[in-house]
Amino acid sequence: MRTRIPELRRERKVSQSELAMAVGVTRQTVTSIETGKYTASLPLAHKIAQYFGLTIEEIFDFSDID
Repeated sequence: MRTRIPELRRERKVSQSELAMAVGVTRQTVTSIETGKYTASLPLAHKIAQYFGLTIEEIFDFSDID
């Protein structure tokens, strides 16, 4: 699954650590989501979307999921 998190963080000058703290996960979890090694749970995806003021669909690309 692709994600716009790195792009959104750069635009808003937010570090992985800052995002992680805001949504209640570790920086390593944010890194894993950004690199596609980990898929965010629905509750976590919702928290990330709320943090950026966007919808889940605006952040995560589900087109490659069967």
